[in-house]
Amino acid sequence: MVQPPRQSGNPQGPGENATDTASGRVISGEELLAWRRHQLSLGGQAGDLDWLLDLGGGVGWQSLQALRLHPQRPVRLQRDLAELEQLWGEHLRSAAPLQYLVGTCPWRDLELQVAPGVLIPRQETELLVELALAGVDPRTPLRWADLGTGSGCLAVALARCLPQSQGLAVDLSPDALVQAEANLARAQVADRVQLRQGSWWEPLRELWGRLDLVVSNPPYIPTAVWEQLEPVVRHHEPALALDGGGDGLDAIRQLAAGAAQALAPGGWLLLEHHHDQSDTVRNLLRSGGLVEVEAHQDLEGRWRFARGQRSHAAVPLT
Repeated sequence: MVQPPRQSGNPQGPGENATDTASGRVISGEELLAWRRHQLSLGGQAGDLDWLLDLGGGVGWQSLQALRLHPQRPVRLQRDLAELEQLWGEHLRSAAPLQYLVGTCPWRDLELQVAPGVLIPRQETELLVELALAGVDPRTPLRWADLGTGSGCLAVALARCLPQSQGLAVDLSPDALVQAEANLARAQVADRVQLRQGSWWEPLRELWGRLDLVVSNPPYIPTAVWEQLEPVVRHHEPALALDGGGDGLDAIRQLAAGAAQALAPGGWLLLEHHHDQSDTVRNLLRSGGLVEVEAHQDLEGRWRFARGQRSHAAVPLT
């Protein structure tokens, strides 16, 4: 059984010699390392605790390693140890993701706000941005869309990289749109991205045939696989953003089926998908009328992405 975090003011605990300053709490490196050892004795993974020290306490991994050689160095914390201890204790008790507890998540060159009800952005999704940008000229005004925007991570990245273009961010979840709005405002790109609530292509119906670039990280995990995910994911992150149905392809089928009508002539659709869905997803894109269909690997060499283009020939709208 995980022990509850110690209360602040414990005379035997680390932090007793800390001093408050205008910009944080200053302790010795030796004290911080002792606190870290104690927290790990309660449970959890060292990498997760170091993430908390970095994003929650402001002590990066390299700084933490340097303290092992120079433990007498002072360390300035963004949060005092009692608060970090409470966050770690809550993570151990409930398996709540640390990103939710801290309220932020590093992604690409951004620090995004995240909260329950919104998928935590993953590192592999960063490549979807690079694939999207590889096929466009950032100086050319485009109309792009992010379908299933979640936290807004893809929308923020595209808006920052395509300053001459206008974008739309779509999600069915009101909670997700709240977070996306906050992250777009934080990145100072909200004036170039419209938020729309609804399912996939439908909220953009008046723009069908005029979308130059569309990206999506839809739910793609087969239900049986989702049911076996670790509690930190299955019990806390939204099933709406993860569970893709029996074979994981429910959303991708809708995206592929509507792409030829929604995209502008020559426009591109780029998708993230499950690591074992590459052949099926490419076939769906071809069946939906797209050409130049390609598969791309993630950082670990797994086939994680697909893209296809609408032909330059006209496709009548129905």
